[in-house]
This record gives sequence, structure tokens and C-alpha cells, in this order.
Amino acid sequence: MTPAHEPGTRDVLVVIGVGGMGEAIARRQGTGRTVVIADFSEAALDRVGGALRGDGFEVVAHVVDVSSRASVGELADAAAALGRVTQVVHTAGLSPVQAPRDAILAVDLLGTALVLDEFERVIAPGGAGLVIASMAGHFLPPLPPEISHALANAPSDELLALPALGSITEAAAAYPFAKHANHLRVRAASATWGAKGARVNSISPGVISTPMGQQELAGESGGQMRAMIAASGTGRVGTPYDIADAAAFLLGSDASFITGADLLVDGGVVAAVSTGRFDPRAGR
Repeated sequence: MTPAHEPGTRDVLVVIGVGGMGEAIARRQGTGRTVVIADFSEAALDRVGGALRGDGFEVVAHVVDVSSRASVGELADAAAALGRVTQVVHTAGLSPVQAPRDAILAVDLLGTALVLDEFERVIAPGGAGLVIASMAGHFLPPLPPEISHALANAPSDELLALPALGSITEAAAAYPFAKHANHLRVRAASATWGAKGARVNSISPGVISTPMGQQELAGESGGQMRAMIAASGTGRVGTPYDIADAAAFLLGSDASFITGADLLVDGGVVAAVSTGRFDPRAGR
């Protein structure tokens, strides 16, 4: 049985996106906290919420559209009404095998910016935020400084109108662009979150054995992804619990001097590519 608590006194963990990584993080971080899970899919919320409640977690579920400021703002306000929002984890995203270019930019680029904006309003002093980006953001060629500055600092509601997005026509290009922009938005947000006494960081997972990861492995680029994994230092696909363990560190007090950073949790894939152990152009 969940112990009773005074309204507004319990620490609140918010997990946006209840796929494999989101559920693993909720389980890793949720003990003793009110766990607010949010997703676009009511079916996913019912499934994950039921499983978590069955294991004794105190769970509140919300449907959210991260591409809508109003929807994200309602989620932030609802979470704050439950207690002290001390941890916010944003895992929601779409990959190239799941969605076209416009949807990826709306969810992965704009959605992340809106979550950073709206939860900055309600994060408690001493709290921490975490954005799940992707190793794909590390593969993007260097951007001109003016484009990087705009991606980091432009008002969120203007992001999708930036001229730099005009040259991005395919989902395969939109995904790494959006994930690289996540790194930049987190860096910029570290100052404004810091003014609230909070930290914010990102994690860039490699290939993780989630439904999304399995779809990518089964897709057009699956062969190349397997070759990159084979060339990596660990030689294996990651698990959601690898990401949950990294999230626990960045959200916890041991990381109190870390903010505005990206932690690459990819099993060594980016290292293999960047040092020439694997050439991603080979076999194309």
C-alpha cells in the first residue's frame, strides 16, 4: 500500500514518453516519489501505468502532445500541483522509420524545446532535468556558428521557421539535426534552469533494445547499424537499463556539478566511427 502524504509535499518525478527507456527510468527513479507518466498514446499509458501500479509505484498518467506548448504547459502545471517537481525526464521522440520529416522536427526538435521551457517554470530548487537525445546528434557535420546559435537560443515557437530547416527535406536528415539541436538547447537551458537552482543535461543513447531500436535495426540502415555495433568497444546493443543507470547518475546528487552536458551512452559506437575503426561510408 502506498503511504499517505500531505498534498503538495511529495517529490514528483515526471517521465515524458513511456517507451522502453521511459519505463526503465520510471522504475529506477520512482521509489518514494509520485511518478507522473506522460505520452501521446493512451494505450501506452494504460499499459505502463498499470504495470507500475501493480509493482507498488504511485502513478499519475497524463496524455500529452509535446509539439503543443499548451499541452506541455498543462502537464507541467498538473505535475506541480502534486508536489515538488524534482526530476523531469524527457524521452519522447520519433525516429526516421516511424515518422516523416515534419513530424520528427515537431516532436524531436520543437517538443524538446517546449519541455525545457515549461518545466523550467515548475522545477524545484535542487531539481534536475534530463533530455534523451541520440548518438545521431554526434554524427552531424559541424554547423555554421550562426545556425548553432539560432538553434540554441531562438524562441522555441520560432524554431520550425528557422531558415536552416529549409534544406532538410528527408526524415533521415531531420533526425540527427533535431538531436544535435537538443544538445544545444540543453546547453542554453542550463543557465536559465540554474537561475532556478536546478540542473539539466542530456543523454545520447546508441542503439538500444527498445521497440524503436528494433524498428531501426529492421529498417533500411539496420545492416550498417549492426556493423557499427560490431566495431564498438562493447560490441553489443544497449538495454533500457543502461540508460536508466546513466540517468540515475545525472539526476542524482553525485552529478551536482554537471549541467548543460551531454553524456554519450552508446557502447563506443561514436568512438569507433570518429577514430576510423568503422567507416560509415563503406558498403553504401
